[in-house]
Amino acid sequence: MRRVTESEPIEMAELRELARGRFGEMVKGVVDLRRGILLLDADLHADQEAELLAEGSEQADLWGINLYPDLPGEEWLEFDSMINLRPSLGNRSRGVDDPATRAAIAALVGGLIRR
Repeated sequence: MRRVTESEPIEMAELRELARGRFGEMVKGVVDLRRGILLLDADLHADQEAELLAEGSEQADLWGINLYPDLPGEEWLEFDSMINLRPSLGNRSRGVDDPATRAAIAALVGGLIRR
């Protein structure tokens, strides 16, 4: 897995390599909004989630996303993961239902990935 932080951002060229190496056109990621971390490149969002939880992240701060480096504009960021299903926290879909949370995820990802 590739850890991305403000001090260790990722370039689009590397993101494209990660995509080609696993799924072809897409990279799975999990963000920790509180800690400002993005884990990339795993078969399952649950693997990334488990790693972040083991190091002290809180479940409520973790969101699964998919990145499509070759898609334009906002299309490149997809909010779709089984780990996002959290009815007890008000998120009843695989997406991210709260617009403010989606915006926070997009801002974090935008700051960590050099487009």
